[in-house]
Amino acid sequence: MAIVNYKRREINCKIVYVGPSVGGKTTNIQCIHGRLPSDHRSSLQCINTEGDRTLFFDYFSLDLQTVQGMATKFLVYAVPGQPLYRSTRKMVLNGVDGIVFVADSNANRLSDNLEALLEIKAMLEEYGYDYSSIPLVLQYNKRDLENTTPVEEFETMLNDRNCPYFESVAIENKGVIATFKAICTKVIEHLNESLGVYSKPK
Repeated sequence: MAIVNYKRREINCKIVYVGPSVGGKTTNIQCIHGRLPSDHRSSLQCINTEGDRTLFFDYFSLDLQTVQGMATKFLVYAVPGQPLYRSTRKMVLNGVDGIVFVADSNANRLSDNLEALLEIKAMLEEYGYDYSSIPLVLQYNKRDLENTTPVEEFETMLNDRNCPYFESVAIENKGVIATFKAICTKVIEHLNESLGVYSKPK
């Protein structure tokens, strides 16, 4: 949950990008980071390993406009999707305020997408989070492929909450910023409900 530091007048929120391995999570983070003014973000930490583009997580902080006198900071993470790193995914999800599920549109990976989502649901339950209410945005990535899963099929299999979704080609920065803005908005709306504060990201 968001951490409110009244002494520093700061609200810290955590957004985590999840999904199957090599589905585009790291590419999303890199694209977002590259589009932000340098004075509004920290440095990007990225570790590439054989078999996956992220070993631990990528993160940066984004200071948004003041929210009723308090600065809002987003800490944005992307976790590795390989089964080997399940413990890492679970650890990073602790304290999450918003989730972006990045699905791989390759039709051959439909089962991988479903398995990844089911795992995230199980992890949230272990932490005591309510999956039905936590801010969530879905991104259907790699729409430039020839053999893609139809959006309608993704919606039926993955979007059981009727959450906002975006089609994307992350390597071309298509749909990336729209996805990010949507999750920021949902997180702050959730803050508004629980803390009585609200401000939309620019």
